[in-house]
Amino acid sequence: MKKIILFLGICLLASCRQTTSETEKPETTVAPPAPLPTDFIEELWYKNSLVYSVDVEVFKDSDKDGVGDFRGMSQQLDYLKKLGVETIWLAPFQPTPNLDDGYDTSDFYGIDPRLGTPQDFTDFMNQASQRGIRVMMDLVTNHTSDQHPWFQQARRQKDSPYRSWYVWSKERPEKWNTGMVFPGVQKSVWSYDSLAGEYYYHRFYESQPDLNMQNPAVQREMRKVIRYWLDKGVAGFRVDAVPFLIEVATPDFDPDKPQHQFDMITQLHQYVQWHKRDAILLGEANVDPKEQEPYFGKEGQGMQTMFNFFANQHLFYALATTEVSTLKKALNETKSIPPTAQWATFLRNHDEIDLGRLSDEERGKVYAKFGPDSSMQLYDRGIRRRLAPMLGDPRLIKLAYSLLFSLPGMPVIRYGEEIGMGDDLSLEERLSVRTPMQWSNKIHGGFSEAAKAVRPVISAGPYRYSTVNVAAQQADSASLLNHITRLSSLRKQCPEVGWGKWEIIDTKSPHVLAIRYNWQGRSLVMIHNFSPQPQQNQLHTDPKAGLKLVDLLAKSEKQIGADGNFSVDLPAYGFKWYRVKK
Repeated sequence: MKKIILFLGICLLASCRQTTSETEKPETTVAPPAPLPTDFIEELWYKNSLVYSVDVEVFKDSDKDGVGDFRGMSQQLDYLKKLGVETIWLAPFQPTPNLDDGYDTSDFYGIDPRLGTPQDFTDFMNQASQRGIRVMMDLVTNHTSDQHPWFQQARRQKDSPYRSWYVWSKERPEKWNTGMVFPGVQKSVWSYDSLAGEYYYHRFYESQPDLNMQNPAVQREMRKVIRYWLDKGVAGFRVDAVPFLIEVATPDFDPDKPQHQFDMITQLHQYVQWHKRDAILLGEANVDPKEQEPYFGKEGQGMQTMFNFFANQHLFYALATTEVSTLKKALNETKSIPPTAQWATFLRNHDEIDLGRLSDEERGKVYAKFGPDSSMQLYDRGIRRRLAPMLGDPRLIKLAYSLLFSLPGMPVIRYGEEIGMGDDLSLEERLSVRTPMQWSNKIHGGFSEAAKAVRPVISAGPYRYSTVNVAAQQADSASLLNHITRLSSLRKQCPEVGWGKWEIIDTKSPHVLAIRYNWQGRSLVMIHNFSPQPQQNQLHTDPKAGLKLVDLLAKSEKQIGADGNFSVDLPAYGFKWYRVKK
């Protein structure tokens, strides 16, 4: 109870600080902000952390068996530290039949033996901690593998206690082929099990039966899993498929209009905080902004952070069309969150780019620009390409990463994106963007010395490993890797982005996005040109004598007029990071 009370106190402190910052004016002298209490910073570390998303299986192979492993992860921690990574998010690494790239778990308490031993995992955690890097992990408890002992017992014995751990129906439900997560590939959400003699429910593939989260025994088991990994040192969980985790599934329910038990999120939050007060929940919930409040919870008692899928979809629309009006609208619609909460901002993740919340016309424009061939599209809603081949123009790629680090939220970057890795469209579904990391021009891109890698490394075309790799980009000061490293470092010098209040500034241009951040008397102005044409803009900020803009990227200064107006010239796909000073 003391930990919960302490956390609530910290939440209140955060609310007071951020509310005050809205009315504070820029300081008249250049001075660092008042230091925050150490425990306050530690509790809300996710406000300003760079998260690196990685799949151990395809990152680095240390024992030459063709599969990435935890020893390989440990070997590359210094690389991640130099990149500016403060938090690693691990894709599922537990035992699995691997029919869904590890998301079909057969043992929630183990380590996939292909990836190493429990001791290898412990060593990795210790080495990450020594470098000041936190480690988060996927929490995939919406479903299990059909090979999990729980399901095997459930299907074999009707009187087994595990029978009620899953959702069954004697007759095939009317909505048996509605609400699939993977339309066009997945055929149903109810499948018949001949051994059980009944149909079982699965939001995802047939090999992944859903757990019955209304069952108190299942909820207790989920808490046991959470505590087990918290005790192993993880800093939090990326909670997979949150809307499906909390839906009330019965044989007669409508998968397109499910009821949700949001109190589960609150209970999950409280349980995690009780056992480790600075551990967090990062929710995967692609929901409409009108539905986001119960996921964050009242007074921040829900997910501490969630992926901002809504803004991400409109960001890609802006990148495709050069027009920022819908992006500005999306940012404003997702602005209202608890003061202790934070969005997770991203460009590409381990799945397709989900464009399902765009209109058909809007989605068509993004397809035309970034995924014109049907082989590039997936699930009737998204694009299965990596960022670099999709955007193409190096200037546009660098603009996108400037946005990643300067938009409201905690930046999350997918492994390989920092070097502009390509995709392999010959691989099925989302595997196209899950190829092995390209470290050098050696065999398999330096990922493995085995005769055959777990997955083919990109070896042909402009994004082949001999051309695109870490070693080559480390040696090139103008490389994408070094550009992102510089942005990462600069972001750490700009706490206003993570902690401050923000507002969109009118640029009088359909192609230019400008955001101002205010925090503890400090202000930033971030400006981005989405157009391939140069733009000249007149902007307005606080009308106060003597203010100037310090260009944090070009190390130059310019004066703001007494009326608060200033002009900015931006080249094609240009961007500026300004600090307001006197």
